[in-house]
Amino acid sequence: MKDLSVLIVGGGAGLGALLARMAVEAGAAKIGIIDINKEAAESALEPAKAKGLPTAAAACDIQVGPQCHAAFDAIVAKLGRVDTLINCAAIYPRRPLLEITDADWDASNGINIKGTYHMMVAAVRHMQAQEPKAQVRGRIVNLTSVDAFKAHPQNAHYAATKAAVVSLTRSFAHYVAKDGILVNSVAPAGMATEKAKALGFLEELAKASPLGRGAEPTEIAEWVLMTGGPKNTYMTGENVIVSGGYIYA
Repeated sequence: MKDLSVLIVGGGAGLGALLARMAVEAGAAKIGIIDINKEAAESALEPAKAKGLPTAAAACDIQVGPQCHAAFDAIVAKLGRVDTLINCAAIYPRRPLLEITDADWDASNGINIKGTYHMMVAAVRHMQAQEPKAQVRGRIVNLTSVDAFKAHPQNAHYAATKAAVVSLTRSFAHYVAKDGILVNSVAPAGMATEKAKALGFLEELAKASPLGRGAEPTEIAEWVLMTGGPKNTYMTGENVIVSGGYIYA
């Protein structure tokens, strides 16, 4: 991420906060975080602040388009440029297949699909107007899921939203290719996050993977940063699956 200005949506905790820290370690020049919890966003910026990097945080309910654009504008006002947008805000509450309610659908669609869309629109409008670096005006990375490609009756509405984000990624990539903006997604399988540990999912993750374990969050974050980093100058419209073999199991 050397010398790039990186904005992470949903960066206040979990994988997003980890990405913020790892982007700093990888040489990012500026870090911004948009999260529904601004205090969490400010806390996740501490590694960047400790290195004296310019930072910016904004609170936003990404289900609401005007809030997304206002938050993005607030980040740009402080950082001046966004080279890489990473969309990792999502919800994934489980619900039996025949019991998914309208409220479940509305929340999942609103955050996982609509929120991702709004932030991509804000990023594209900004990136189209900025000068390119090595033929690239900007990069967008969306977190999808291997569940988009597997039967998932325990969480079908989540899987469906992630399949929709794969489709959105390709549509945006095609639309902005002429502008030198690269749009890709990364699809992990289950990760051994603190939340997964607390909920007792580690055994389930281990059984699902031919490698016999869930991914460490850093193992997924490396692929996200590579896709959104300066070494990617040509890949666009792709979905990178990092599943430990779960995709074919």
